[in-house]
Amino acid sequence: MPILDDFKGYSPSMQSPVTHAVGITADDTADLGHLTRALYVGTGGDVRVTIAGGSTVTFVNMVQGWHPIRVSRVWATGTTADHMVGCW
Repeated sequence: MPILDDFKGYSPSMQSPVTHAVGITADDTADLGHLTRALYVGTGGDVRVTIAGGSTVTFVNMVQGWHPIRVSRVWATGTTADHMVGCW
């Protein structure tokens, strides 16, 4: 029996649950395949990212958990956090 999706006809918004996710390997040369809607950090630490607006910033001592950040790249240099997942 196929799984039912009662929300299939709803338009996603920034408040909607995520429907896609991919593990992130920090990389100094490659952008992510998708711009994220949120970033999950499994092991806290510093996270250097390029955000949707084009700025590159380092979030110092980012705690484990969900962060509503639209990210196009997670940099290896300057990132000490680990087990990150990009969601959209």
